[in-house]
Amino acid sequence: MERIHNIYRPAEERRNDWGEVERVLADDELKEQTSRCMNCGQPFCHTYGCPLGNLVPDQNRAVALGEWRRAYELLSANSDFPEFTSHVCPALCEASCVHQLDEEAVMIRQSEKRIIETAFDKGWVVPRRPEKENGKTAAVIGAGPAGLSAAVTLRRRGWSVTVYEKRDDIGGLLRYGIPSFKLDKALIDRRRRILEEEGLRFVTGIEVGADISAQWLARRFDAVIVAIGTPAARDLDVPGRDLGGVHLALELLEGQNRFLTGEISEPPINAKGKNVLVIGGGDTGSDCVGTSIRHGARKVTQIEIMPEPPRERDASTPWPLWPHMLRTSSSHKEGCERRWNLNSLRFVGKNGKVSGAEVETVEWEFSPEGSPVRFHAVPGTKEIMEADLVFLAMGFTGVGKDNPIVAQLGLSQTPRMTLLPEPSRNIYCVGDCATGASLVVHALASGKDLPLD
Repeated sequence: MERIHNIYRPAEERRNDWGEVERVLADDELKEQTSRCMNCGQPFCHTYGCPLGNLVPDQNRAVALGEWRRAYELLSANSDFPEFTSHVCPALCEASCVHQLDEEAVMIRQSEKRIIETAFDKGWVVPRRPEKENGKTAAVIGAGPAGLSAAVTLRRRGWSVTVYEKRDDIGGLLRYGIPSFKLDKALIDRRRRILEEEGLRFVTGIEVGADISAQWLARRFDAVIVAIGTPAARDLDVPGRDLGGVHLALELLEGQNRFLTGEISEPPINAKGKNVLVIGGGDTGSDCVGTSIRHGARKVTQIEIMPEPPRERDASTPWPLWPHMLRTSSSHKEGCERRWNLNSLRFVGKNGKVSGAEVETVEWEFSPEGSPVRFHAVPGTKEIMEADLVFLAMGFTGVGKDNPIVAQLGLSQTPRMTLLPEPSRNIYCVGDCATGASLVVHALASGKDLPLD
């Protein structure tokens, strides 16, 4: 039995709306797919692949047998937010699936999505309040994936938890970074209602470090959990950066999401009829591509300084490692030119507005293990790429030195600009602010791993 590949709604349909791009797979389709999992003798997906330790073979067996209630009980044993991971996780578990050795992986993420949606439809997802209150209080700074995970973990251990969030609503990049066509924000609202019934208190629109002091939280609460992510985006310090129309990726993505949820009356950036250049080849860049296409951009081009990945798993990342290989997102399939080995030198413009970017082809030198280590320019390859809008999607560099929370709590930072906890003062750091920019599933796992009873 082959893996199902047609998981998206037709491109000509989805590129004209903001609904989720994936179609709903039928129960029978998933029962057949999960039955493939039963041929495995060693579940690397569970023991190696999943940061949450999800019981993948067991829950897949339940789906294959049509035992949806049992599947939900197994999934929720380790995963507090499967509706999020089943939408946005790249499925590390599938990369370590034993079937990857000689064929294609089992559809684990799709199975997880169907399990949790069935559970909500059937009314099985109910608040899980602690059996006993322990009388301790905790403040969580940041309501993104790591903060929500930490808050749920402490609440179920009996803590009284208050979550502080500077934005108008909870979710962090789940709400304000990831486009609605990948994650419907109604799913976050639905989970918030459950969390509030469990006893979590959310204080939104309040910025810790500015509106209230982090020191005050440390005095008032028994423990403080810092979950502020990596707010410092990697910028591009080249001539012309100050031209109008050159934006960091989140300026586009956050603005569009706030518009769609009604927080603002119109999106601050509109790509309709424009030539769009996205610099950065990762997921955030792909999200800029899909958003620009839905605006009605004339043309969208995505460039990357790194070399084009191989079409199949590279020998430098053998199974069960996460494979280095070319990935094509749903947004790319909607219409986008992709180019690699291009270094951005400067932006050019007219009347204060960007009109293009000068780029140059580069060649890479590789380590013995096959990793790119340094590049040099190829003479005579400079060109101007036309662009009315440029989005910089080159990742994040950590927590900035000037973040007031760092100073107010007296926290130390690593050379990578991540934060170090102070367990002796009951101050802990979780998620990207502690590990560096990573995946939602890693943030969720970090929030669960708190050494507090």
